[in-house]
Amino acid sequence: MKYCNDRNIAVCPQAGNTCISGGSVAVFDEVVLSMQRMNNIIDFDPVSGVLVCEAGCVLESLMGHVEGYGHIMPLDLGSKGSCQIGGNVSTNAGGIRVIRYGTLQGCVLGLEAVTADGSVLDCLNTMRKDNTGYHLKHLFIGSEGTLGIVTKVAIMCPILPKNISVAFIGLDSYKNVLKLFSIAREEFSETLSSFEIMDNTIVTAVEKNLKLNCPIQNVHPFYVLIELATSRPNVEQHLTNVLEKALYESIISDATTTDKMSSINNIWKIRERALESLMKYGYVYAYDISAPLHCFFDIVEILKEKLKSAVDCEAVCGFGHIGDGNLHLNVATREYDENLSRIIEPIVYDWTSKCQGSISAEHGIGAIKRNYLERTKNSQALALMKTLKHTMDPKCILNPYKVLASAKT
Repeated sequence: MKYCNDRNIAVCPQAGNTCISGGSVAVFDEVVLSMQRMNNIIDFDPVSGVLVCEAGCVLESLMGHVEGYGHIMPLDLGSKGSCQIGGNVSTNAGGIRVIRYGTLQGCVLGLEAVTADGSVLDCLNTMRKDNTGYHLKHLFIGSEGTLGIVTKVAIMCPILPKNISVAFIGLDSYKNVLKLFSIAREEFSETLSSFEIMDNTIVTAVEKNLKLNCPIQNVHPFYVLIELATSRPNVEQHLTNVLEKALYESIISDATTTDKMSSINNIWKIRERALESLMKYGYVYAYDISAPLHCFFDIVEILKEKLKSAVDCEAVCGFGHIGDGNLHLNVATREYDENLSRIIEPIVYDWTSKCQGSISAEHGIGAIKRNYLERTKNSQALALMKTLKHTMDPKCILNPYKVLASAKT
């Protein structure tokens, strides 16, 4: 970094390259700095549950390592087999268990980062409580490599739950999805680790394109996947009892539950391979947004209406994390069409702005969304972000053309 800074050479840090916002892709002639070989696990303390590792460690490898000590990573993503923890931290990734463990902002205890001039900033704290001055780690979590390059992280890993139960549920309206979510929060409280939503379009794509079987036979407009994780026994029976009552009250239409790991894994494949199933059509316009729950799914219906005459459109659908308001909105077509992209993006981001949502829930801003950031960030916040950028990277060599539209290059 010192070499590049002295010579005004732009640098694009790259981790697993799994995000959908173009944050890890070189735009012009930047040097691509791969973190792939920084993949050492430095330490894991099974007493405190603190993992210290280098930024290039693949998430799935870290999951396997801490599970050997009876712990789990607080983060779980569909791309866990290729994404790297440094990239996860740099985008403040969420995943399927944010409702239980929160985003990485709350799980990262400390980190090491290299700044634009090559200085190594050691904030690799492993204590849960350190109330001394500014929490500098937060400057780098979610900054997408524009303020510094994360090289090491210390993460708090929870105890591995002894008992896990999963339910796959069919529902006839989004209104009932929200009713079920309220029931789940009240009944399962601290044991609720996931509450995922899928519409019929995505489940059909998974069945058709990946040959995976839906665990319930009848077709429903919406499907919900609930996961409970706890050290207490009889969690499946409690889940079954709650769902039987919801079925009697016509809140849900069908459901199946299991506590067998093989069946649990098969059910999770339907959710985790959703995007893969859409890519079989040809091209996917993927949008990662968050919105208030009362209007969470409205944009899917709006886009369906707007694109109903698009001859190349194979599917308009949504899936995501109800627990944290994160919707993965997708339009699948046979091939990419720049004109179609110009139609979709203003619709999506204008709607997101009007409902006071976020144009990025967990994949960052990158290069693709930078011109839309001002729709959900006020001018004072953007001005402060630009001040931080120019203070920490005055030559703007760190991941240029990303996040801030007007940052000089």
